[in-house]
Amino acid sequence: MRCGIIGLPQVGKTSIFRVLTHAAAPESHRYGEAQHIGVVAVPDPRLDQLAKLFSPPKITYATVEYVDVAALGQETLKETAYLAQLRQVDALFHVVRCFADDAVPHVKASVDPHRDISSVELDLLLSDLGVIENRLAKLEKDRKKIQDMELEREQPLLEKARQWLEGENPLRTAPWTEEEKKRLKGFAFLSEKPMLIVLNLGEEQWGDRERMLQEPAFQTLGQRPQTQLIAVCGKLEAELAQMPDAEAADFLASYGLAEPGRDRLIRATHEILGLITFLTVGEKECRAWSIPRGSTALDAAASIHSDLAKHFIRAEVIEWQKLLEARSLAAARQKGTLRLEGKDYVVHDGEMVHIRHSG
Repeated sequence: MRCGIIGLPQVGKTSIFRVLTHAAAPESHRYGEAQHIGVVAVPDPRLDQLAKLFSPPKITYATVEYVDVAALGQETLKETAYLAQLRQVDALFHVVRCFADDAVPHVKASVDPHRDISSVELDLLLSDLGVIENRLAKLEKDRKKIQDMELEREQPLLEKARQWLEGENPLRTAPWTEEEKKRLKGFAFLSEKPMLIVLNLGEEQWGDRERMLQEPAFQTLGQRPQTQLIAVCGKLEAELAQMPDAEAADFLASYGLAEPGRDRLIRATHEILGLITFLTVGEKECRAWSIPRGSTALDAAASIHSDLAKHFIRAEVIEWQKLLEARSLAAARQKGTLRLEGKDYVVHDGEMVHIRHSG
């Protein structure tokens, strides 16, 4: 799953990408042409604890792919190549500047996160409206030439989407039916993609972050469907990324933090992508697997290997904490905490799933 990092110029977007991916400083972007890509392991303390129990030679974490595209400008959303990059991602990671720095002028001459969030959202809405207007015009011509039920169904959906956008609402917040969602996916509308809004704070603001997040405007944003809000201090995270583990732990403690903001950002990205994690354990490997929320045991089997789904018999399932308490799969079976489930069982986040198969 891919998450596109967007934002205005000079907001710390690429710096946060480097923190997330531990990448070296990249060359400057050229609008619509350059992009930086990094695959990141999703931190998972549950997997860490189970790996200590089973001591396998290999531990494999779930991953998220980040795509850092060029900063948004007046013309970027009109660039075909730039739009193509954004349409290929599954969610958007919008970095918003909250810090003040005279050495780094704001592109709009002042720091105003609420204005910048609204401005970027409006740009995404207008881009989607342009796609809808063009498609509706083509539909009108096509319907005069041929009778097609598919075209008849598409028009009211696009009309509904246009009305929603004209009310200055992103498509991700509309009450779509499951069938409508499937049909919308083909258009890859930008405002329909889940959004993680990342407030990039200055050091002097960090101690006041909880109060900032409680501001009514931010609260309203965070309560929107498929939208999350999270605060980090990019400057502190960049410093932290350069430190040895022991020094980093002391640094975090001095700010009253239990973990780096990097870990919170990666997990929030995984969540906004609509993913959950199930675990597999054994003497050879302990592994975390990403599947869409609502997936069944059969879907989980297929994510491991298509043959497991083809020859599926049953899934052995246990909550990770109960497996940790039992100390082994054999002991969990004896205690009755390792359950047998069928192919339609809906897998929950953090469950250990072992697939029984006939192959």
